[in-house]
Amino acid sequence: MVLELYLDLYSQPCRSVYIFAKKNNIPFEFKQLSLFEGQHYSEEFGKINPLRKVPAMKDGDYQLAESIAILLYMCRKFKTPDHWYPSDLQKQAKVDEYLSWQHAAIRAPASKIFWFKLMMPIITGNNTPQAKMDSTLEELNASLQLFEENFLQDKNFIVGQEISLADIVAIVELMQPLGSCLDIFEGRPKLTAWRERVKANIGKELFDEVHELILNAADLPKKMEQSVMLPHLKSKLQKMLN
Repeated sequence: MVLELYLDLYSQPCRSVYIFAKKNNIPFEFKQLSLFEGQHYSEEFGKINPLRKVPAMKDGDYQLAESIAILLYMCRKFKTPDHWYPSDLQKQAKVDEYLSWQHAAIRAPASKIFWFKLMMPIITGNNTPQAKMDSTLEELNASLQLFEENFLQDKNFIVGQEISLADIVAIVELMQPLGSCLDIFEGRPKLTAWRERVKANIGKELFDEVHELILNAADLPKKMEQSVMLPHLKSKLQKMLN
């Protein structure tokens, strides 16, 4: 029985799960959901994941939520190559260190940039206050500097010379601002070189496939016109601004 993976590839964590499963030839059925259409609030999906979030996984009668938990489950069940989540205690701890740090340091500001630059005008008809945009960019730039200096250093990948789960989780988050026409790689040769190594390791075809939606996010206004999620999204934006 193959895994069922419930994903929306606009979502960074969903992209990490999709990349990992595809790269490792893990058999799965792609259950596509649309967050913008509110499909994660359907009664049917609620039986799969009562948390109402994607990604979600179903393996027979077993169900699991949260991207990091799903990635580790696939590592262990399918005994993927050791470099993804090394058996060496100290290397494994370095993967854990990045996965623990990135939620607030990379994911939060990178996501906000996407919402503030692209989604705010679509959803509210107004631009994000400049002071809020500037402070979020400052927060992201500080985290990118830490990423380069503390995590990447002079290595090919976050945990040395081989790609790991940390790199997959990092790349999908750092690609998100590109969907709002902000190239955070510009002027950062070390970060750009790392991105190209990750892309080459994943495979250009898979990398481009999984990021096609986000890199064409300018199409979102058409999709949002009839979205039942508009009130919820307006509330989400308001919380981000506070």
